[in-house]
Amino acid sequence: MRVLLVEDDLIAARGISLMLKAAGAVVDHASAGEEAMELTRHYEYDIILLDLMLPDIEGYEVVRRLRIARDDTPILILSGLVRSPAKVKALGLGADDFITKPFDNAELLARMQAVVRRCKGFSQPTLRVGAVELNLDSREVFVDGTEVRLTGKEYSILELLVLRRGMVLTKEAFLNHLYGGLDEPEVKIIDVFICKLRKKLADAGADSFIGTIWGRGYMIRSPEEGEELEMPRLGPVRTREMSAA
Repeated sequence: MRVLLVEDDLIAARGISLMLKAAGAVVDHASAGEEAMELTRHYEYDIILLDLMLPDIEGYEVVRRLRIARDDTPILILSGLVRSPAKVKALGLGADDFITKPFDNAELLARMQAVVRRCKGFSQPTLRVGAVELNLDSREVFVDGTEVRLTGKEYSILELLVLRRGMVLTKEAFLNHLYGGLDEPEVKIIDVFICKLRKKLADAGADSFIGTIWGRGYMIRSPEEGEELEMPRLGPVRTREMSAA
């Protein structure tokens, strides 16, 4: 999950960022509203965590501008304002949820996951596509009830594919999602991750789950939904490639 945290309190932002990263998220931080708006123009986020009291423009204005621009990224408000009018105004402008500071970290994570699930059309913590199940809370993956053990990067790739099912995701999009623009390796590393992920899913019985759209990227979609997917044959992963991951 890639998160945009908009918080001008640097101590609070650091604490929230460390907690989210420990939970497996990639976090970008903005300390002002205009900076947040600029980041949303360049990157796609699974959710935005937004403080209302910012040094330049209010969080309300950030919500308003994003929705006017038809940016439907889920927005969860983090605010010390406890009065109902603040919540009503934020939700009325298009925010998806509101949590009052101070908050419990576990509750914040649970609300984030619930908001993302709802916005992606899933109502349960477990996402199921065909025989493949992902549990967003525990970060576990199953194929027909059998657990598939994935690395953190492999899970993040699969989660992104499932949450954005039907979309073609480029290798650059995966790099941004995994590394947040920091210390990114060469783009070919995504092919290595996808190869390993496909093999693990295939070994568990899901051998045609991730499709390649040649020249564009990867996606999860059934062939009958439209454009035919090319499913490369699985072969052994070279030792050199294994070490690259």
